[in-house]
Amino acid sequence: VQLQASGGGLVQAGDSLRLSCAVSGLTFSSYVMSWFRQAPGKEREFVAGIRWSGTSTYYADSVKGRFTISRDNAKNTVYLQMNSLKPEDTAVYYCAAGGGALRLDKDVYDFWGQETQVTVSS
Repeated sequence: VQLQASGGGLVQAGDSLRLSCAVSGLTFSSYVMSWFRQAPGKEREFVAGIRWSGTSTYYADSVKGRFTISRDNAKNTVYLQMNSLKPEDTAVYYCAAGGGALRLDKDVYDFWGQETQVTVSS
């Protein structure tokens, strides 16, 4: 199983970025997909999640209204559109696949991608 995240970078506050996570080696449409992030010295935290059908999503309060998660089951890819970025969004971002319900707990996820760095300057 591989989860290949991409799209991170260095931007200014107020800018936008779109992260992508291409998945292979599993039945993508059967999995909940989520994005997590981890800032230096902090715990890894849930950012956004989407159920297999794409019709149900959930966001952390800190990103609600600014970030949008979506998925393309035909391309085995999940996206995170990040608008109105803030310096506090600076972190390494991870995509994760889980076989159960959409959960915020990172420990229930089965597969993880490599990190992609997002840095937002003020």
